[in-house]
Amino acid sequence: MPTPSEPPTSARVRAAAAVAAIAILVTACGSSGTPPPAASASGPSASAAEPSAASGPPSPTATASSSGRGTAASAGPFEPAGLTVGFDTVVDGLDSPLAIVHAGDGSGRLFVAEQGGRIRIVEDGKLQDGSFLDVGDEISTGGERGLLGLAFHPGYPTDPRVFVDYTDVDGDTQVSSFTVDATSPDRLDRSSEVKILSVKQPFANHNGGALAFGPDGMLYISLGDGGSGGDPQGNGQSLQTLLGKILRIDVDRTSNDLKYAIPSDNPFAGGGSGARGEIWLYGLRNPWRLSFDRATGDLWIGDVGQGAWEEIDVLRSGAPGGTDFGWNAMEGRHCFQPATGCENAAFTLPVTEYGHDQGCTVIGGYVDRGTSQPALAGGYLFADYCSGRVWAIDPTKDSVETPTVVAETSHSFSAFGEDEAGDLYAADIGGGQLLKVTGRRT
Repeated sequence: MPTPSEPPTSARVRAAAAVAAIAILVTACGSSGTPPPAASASGPSASAAEPSAASGPPSPTATASSSGRGTAASAGPFEPAGLTVGFDTVVDGLDSPLAIVHAGDGSGRLFVAEQGGRIRIVEDGKLQDGSFLDVGDEISTGGERGLLGLAFHPGYPTDPRVFVDYTDVDGDTQVSSFTVDATSPDRLDRSSEVKILSVKQPFANHNGGALAFGPDGMLYISLGDGGSGGDPQGNGQSLQTLLGKILRIDVDRTSNDLKYAIPSDNPFAGGGSGARGEIWLYGLRNPWRLSFDRATGDLWIGDVGQGAWEEIDVLRSGAPGGTDFGWNAMEGRHCFQPATGCENAAFTLPVTEYGHDQGCTVIGGYVDRGTSQPALAGGYLFADYCSGRVWAIDPTKDSVETPTVVAETSHSFSAFGEDEAGDLYAADIGGGQLLKVTGRRT
């Protein structure tokens, strides 16, 4: 779980209790045992040029813009003002939940990945006994390590593969698939593991770990910059490493000696100048959670900040890969290294951000496309692990937005997810809870 070494004072006491209970290593902003840079390390604010808003009405299919982020698809505006968001407990008793997904098989089940290596099933509002999968003996856990990501193949259950992202016993990233047990839909066959992609991790933090299948059927994988603090190896801007990136791979084909294929339309598929063909997006610090908007196909990314700023990035459906989100030259919309003069037209800036006076670790969320909570419909929600704050923005806007606070909570959020109907859920890592997201208008 990505967390900084110094949460804001207002959240420190509450966060410390959760940290002690689940052995979370609070070092995302610096190397283990090393204080993070002070907030002023980002230097005076020196925002790069603003991405231009789309001209004219948005088209039903998103297209690329000069900013590289693309333009919003037509899905209707959302007004966050007057919205109050709540959280109802569905189940408790979870052990450090970090990811929530559904199988897309009509069963209505939710699957929750626990940091220690288990996947639990929630069905009809009840936590089932036993595990869908337990890889606890294959992983390193604690701090920002563990079972970090989970995704069902879009053809499930016809294609019975389930994909996971975990840190192995050496602390390196492993993306593997398992198939459902032929004798039980509530269990994966442990012996069926296929190790698809392995990435060496130079430090213990900034592992990313989110998995999601896009509308194109490709598997998207988030990887942090390798850890320590300030990206000392320059991985965010290097195209010769998978660290600090969103990857895009085809798990339905293989190529050469790989257990997957590199899509031909990936921006660096040719591998020129040593660039890794798996790379879809780069310039990211620790993209802890990501999601696709099921209505538009837009890709939303919560990128955990260094010492001063947390950001939400978006790549619109139809925009080409190869977007550079600016880390480690920029943190949010502000210069990081160098402290001034970092402006670069090649960088795509966040659609929204907040400072460390409001929290310390962004938890990227989802655009609500469900029907049970009309007040939330069409809004993008995200939260902060340390402060428990929740924000909403209108996801149809291409200009930068100031996020609207829609909830002040005592939860230690670690993830959002959605069910088959598009209704939203959240995980409280400290409380071990799966929460249903609710909304009302005032």
